[in-house]
Amino acid sequence: YKFRDLTIEELKNVSKTYPNFTFSMNTYTFKDGSQKDLLNFSGTVPVKYGNSYNIPIRLWILDSHPFAPPICFLKPTANMGISVGKHVDARGRIYLPYLQNWSHPKSTLTGLIKEMIAKFEEELPLYSLSSSDAARQSELLSYIAKITEGETDLKSSSKTGGKNEGRFNKITVVGAGDLGIACVLAVAAKDVADKVVLLDLSEGAAKGGTMDLEIFAVPDVEISKDFSASADSKVVVLTVNSLGNAQTYLDVIQSNVDLFRGIIPAVSHYSQNAVLLVASHPVEIMTFVSWKLSSFPKSRVIGVGANLDSERFQYILTNLLKAEVLAKDAWVIGEQGEDKVPSWTSCNVVANQTEAMAARNSREKVANRAMEVLKGKGQRSWSVGLSVADLTDSILKDKRKVHSVSTLAKGCCNINSEVFLSLPCILGTSGVIEMVRLEEDPRVQEKLQSSAGSIHDLQQQLKL
Repeated sequence: YKFRDLTIEELKNVSKTYPNFTFSMNTYTFKDGSQKDLLNFSGTVPVKYGNSYNIPIRLWILDSHPFAPPICFLKPTANMGISVGKHVDARGRIYLPYLQNWSHPKSTLTGLIKEMIAKFEEELPLYSLSSSDAARQSELLSYIAKITEGETDLKSSSKTGGKNEGRFNKITVVGAGDLGIACVLAVAAKDVADKVVLLDLSEGAAKGGTMDLEIFAVPDVEISKDFSASADSKVVVLTVNSLGNAQTYLDVIQSNVDLFRGIIPAVSHYSQNAVLLVASHPVEIMTFVSWKLSSFPKSRVIGVGANLDSERFQYILTNLLKAEVLAKDAWVIGEQGEDKVPSWTSCNVVANQTEAMAARNSREKVANRAMEVLKGKGQRSWSVGLSVADLTDSILKDKRKVHSVSTLAKGCCNINSEVFLSLPCILGTSGVIEMVRLEEDPRVQEKLQSSAGSIHDLQQQLKL
């Protein structure tokens, strides 16, 4: 356990308040099949719902506690049935606002249990079975035991399951601002996913664009304020940006980091095999932050980067400058904004050095003209939304298409720091499959190294 003393102190407080709990160390099986020995405790919590009831629960403590919330389950006996509701699913998994908003040191295990009791008193999570139902329930106890010891790959016979369950493509968009709604509409228009969940994290009732989505009922789109609605997403798109009163650029970024600290662990927890696609600003730093907070492999955390610029760049070369041969190997890479740079993934072999130099100069002139045209094109929410839909389409359909996206650049172009920059990458269901080799160009490498240096300096000043 990374924070052993803090964890032990928390468990002591639980034991004082709820002496009936028993503590143990057992193996927890995650949804991806990985296993880990974790502390856990089980017992009953007192609930008044007309009469007094003792509700059996089991909580698993992750090794990053207290900075990550525990995993919570009901632990029904043979004569108990699970009442599926907004806080409990059919497998007995417990979902609460307290878990979704978990933030140390404000959030504690005893505070969590108190909220659990309060929510269970509003909606009792278990009910008594008849003798015949209890007999059938006993046949399911082995399955429930596996569930309460972790996620399994066993298929449910519920109506949400079926032959196509493994291929069900679900996307979650986090943030219901203009960009978030643009992403939802673009994904829906391209028919990329079977279901899109829009997580609206704003305070109060639905308003603005979110309300309009509800009014006009876009098919296969669900709007929720509950992180559990994102469960089992294949792609999670992050569009949120803090609107705090920050005074400096560093304050703005730190405000976004603080916002992500409450989001990334939650969405990573509910969708442990997802690809995180970051569209928040600054995209390079927020992709790095998402990678660190999620503990996902680098291949499954990417930023939208220069995908939109690259697509526009290729379009300008092909349709406006009639340089179709150049366009197929042309990319915009590096840092999003003024410091982006055009590059190439291959070059034609020319007979002699003089011709090679002439060809390079000609290509650079065309590229400079294209970049000048590109400067006049702003990145509006709907255009970024279309870019996000393009990327999710390549990921979900395993297209193995090349995109310029923010990826971990360490080891590329003599970059030795952990920074994310836009580079041409082949995308598939597991995110980045392979980085495409760039043509060697000292000026491009110098630009990338300069961007990497400034980004790394900013990252060193952040409090993660």
